[in-house]
Amino acid sequence: MGRFRVRKAKMAETPTRYYCNYCQDELKSFSVRCCECTDFDLCLQCFSAGAELGSHKRDHDYQIIDNALLACGDKEWSMSEEYLLLDAIETFGFGNWADVASHIGSKSPTEAREHYDSNYICGNLGKAAVPEKPTFRVHDHTGPEDGPLSPTLVAKFTPVELTLIDQQELGYMPLRDDFEREYDNEAETLVSNLAITNEDDDLDIAIKLIHVDIYTRRLKERERRKKISREFGLITAALTSTANKAKEQKDQKGTQVQPQKRKPSKEETELREKMKVLAQFQSGKEQDEFFENLQKEKDIRARIKELIKYRRNGITKIEEVTEYEEAKGKRDRRKEGKKKIVRKSGVVSSKKTEPKEEPKKDDREIVEDEFQAIKSSPGFNFLSDREKRLCNSMKMKPARYITLKTVIIRDHLMRRQGLPCKTRYPSNLDKSHRKRITNYLTKSGWIKVS
Repeated sequence: MGRFRVRKAKMAETPTRYYCNYCQDELKSFSVRCCECTDFDLCLQCFSAGAELGSHKRDHDYQIIDNALLACGDKEWSMSEEYLLLDAIETFGFGNWADVASHIGSKSPTEAREHYDSNYICGNLGKAAVPEKPTFRVHDHTGPEDGPLSPTLVAKFTPVELTLIDQQELGYMPLRDDFEREYDNEAETLVSNLAITNEDDDLDIAIKLIHVDIYTRRLKERERRKKISREFGLITAALTSTANKAKEQKDQKGTQVQPQKRKPSKEETELREKMKVLAQFQSGKEQDEFFENLQKEKDIRARIKELIKYRRNGITKIEEVTEYEEAKGKRDRRKEGKKKIVRKSGVVSSKKTEPKEEPKKDDREIVEDEFQAIKSSPGFNFLSDREKRLCNSMKMKPARYITLKTVIIRDHLMRRQGLPCKTRYPSNLDKSHRKRITNYLTKSGWIKVS
């Protein structure tokens, strides 16, 4: 059998070659060696065909032999070692030869590096895969110059030099380039409650992506405004105008008069935020005058409303207002005292002894003031008094309440008709609010508990 195997080892640099005992083809990769016959090897094709020769039978025990493929000096590399080398470089990265050699197990770091350099970088494979002159170009995929990931947005800027007092007065942090109240400060509410779940269909995902796009556009507009304020010195200009106003307020003796600063109310702050859109069409002085006129208009409306209330109660002179307010205060205190006595004694007054007084016009105005937070919201006039109190207690907009009410009643009717339905509430809806609305509709007879 040994005559069918030819071994050529004339030089130490030339690797040993093996041939199949049946077809005489060179065994370049893996081969099958018979464990019962002496010096008998088969290629994979002859072994799969069940080749038999001489005393060798197809049912003999066998083992897989990995033949040498390449040579690096006097050390031969097998195919399995080649696979381990490429897998280690892909896993640990090029240059980590200690980890590569540990992954191979039978080679040193120097051998692994020299073999890879000579065959995969400087060899024919390296010359074909790595051209001498690169033909590719580096493209910037971060977006346009004004994009959300543009380098101009993350570029370093020179902070504005401000004292600590000036920073507190402006509400500005120069090292972070942030304001306490940014432009479009409520923009984050668009994406704060967004979450893509497995139940979302293509339309839901598209709507959520549109919200993200709107939020990105708002961020770009916010960054544009801050960039303009830095480049044109609007931050320091605001401090200069404030200092000039303080210098102008001096008395005849020459002593400076400290300007009286009044902390704006919550309503005034919200109004200023809404009217900031008009700032691009007005100067700073015109903007201040505009806010002052709006505040004057509000005060005049409140005063007119108060005078109308006095006129309805028969008061026609200013001197009578003091007597009316004193009498009203005594009457209110007397009612509070009676209520406290009733609570302590535990006695409930009957309708016969104390008839229920009809609310006067001024009392109705007090009731209307109770819904001042939602009175200007759309859909307020379509709610009943109980629904107004419900929305006011939950701090929910009337339009949102009407939408939830429609969804609950529609799903209830579909279930009554035996139609399948799956209620989809907004993701940011509080469970306690949903329960309160459902209980109210049940008690009011809109829906029935099944």
